[in-house]
Amino acid sequence: MTKRLVIKVTAGADAPERCSQAFTVAAVAVASGVEVSLWLTGESAWFALPGRAAQFDLPHSAPLADLIDAILAGGTLTLCTQCAARREITGDDVLPGVRIAGAQVFVQEAMADGAQALVY
Repeated sequence: MTKRLVIKVTAGADAPERCSQAFTVAAVAVASGVEVSLWLTGESAWFALPGRAAQFDLPHSAPLADLIDAILAGGTLTLCTQCAARREITGDDVLPGVRIAGAQVFVQEAMADGAQALVY
């Protein structure tokens, strides 16, 4: 059975420790060979845009841009459809490799055999 981890992060710069924890867990899971799907919702939606992660700073944590690169290299990074629309973010705006999808896809991933879901 494939190990799958679906993570939904709702926090952004408004809650930096919680935000960093989600990205760190996702990147470590990818490095460990786990199939990872990280969902950007709420204020974390901004990190789907080029350059936004470089502006995030949290002492004693890995750079968010590096974590995103690691996640994109071996996992899936998804921006919530509604969150994107509320922020007027389109598919043309996001980092290469980021997809925009809705709740139905999240539920499918979270309910798949072998999946574990976390929310930050």
